Amino acid sequence: MPSVFTEIIQGKCPAYKLFEGDQAIAILDTFPIQYGHALVIPKREVADWFELDATAYAAVWELAKRTAVAMKKTIACKKIGMAAMGFEVPHAHIHLVPLNAESDLNFSRKKQFTKVEFLAIQAQLKAGF
Repeated sequence: MPSVFTEIIQGKCPAYKLFEGDQAIAILDTFPIQYGHALVIPKREVADWFELDATAYAAVWELAKRTAVAMKKTIACKKIGMAAMGFEVPHAHIHLVPLNAESDLNFSRKKQFTKVEFLAIQAQLKAGF
């Protein structure tokens, strides 16, 4: 059964896309822990990072860097935090989270935004690419 990320990549599930390349996609996390929380996902569905070939692996991390730079340009924050845990969805992905303190990277505190707010965040971040 394909992961929710594969369904997003295939266009079967909606997402707030920030950027899509040949090997990877950047989207807003719909269960964010901070304003602007994004995910960078390889298009090839693998549960473990080390199953990706070198080209795909490099493409994902390059897109993560581009996304983080766009976030830093457009969202007031001190740093962009990263996490690559992969427990909640069995499809490798990187969390990019705007941070002002270490405590901001807390996955037990999800935030809720309206569709209008997500669209505004998406437009703000896309402007940084």
